[in-house]
Amino acid sequence: MSVTDTMIDASLPSVDSERIKQMIPHRYPFLMVDRVINLKNSESAIGIKNVTVNEPFFMGHFPEQSVMPGVLIIESMAQTSAILVVHTLGAKAEGKLVYFMSVDSARFRKPVIPGDRLYIHVQVERSRGNVWKFSAEAKVDGVKVAEATYSAMIMD
Repeated sequence: MSVTDTMIDASLPSVDSERIKQMIPHRYPFLMVDRVINLKNSESAIGIKNVTVNEPFFMGHFPEQSVMPGVLIIESMAQTSAILVVHTLGAKAEGKLVYFMSVDSARFRKPVIPGDRLYIHVQVERSRGNVWKFSAEAKVDGVKVAEATYSAMIMD
């Protein structure tokens, strides 16, 4: 089943780009999430990244064949996770840094190119104190393009 707008659960919270900027400190050109939907506290979320030809990384990353760098797909996963953490913890966590601790089992299956809409499915595996572990899949048109498991720490 592909991810489409019909899969948005309107009963679950979502955040737009302006709210995202209140929740995490990232800014253009390094903000890699445009919207987050289907937020379930301490469980899961879906981030959306609209990949455009105007992204600054396309000028130097295979300029003859524009491909979104895999590390930036992983970064979009991390930012979606950070938004989920902040949403779960509430206002006291807004603007705090969430640092990567590890990235495991990263796989890249298909190139992400300008015009793609990247859906980043993030699932909490566990959380203990300020350390969280996640698994994530990134999809375009319902097709898995990347996946990873990783852990992060929210800093005071």
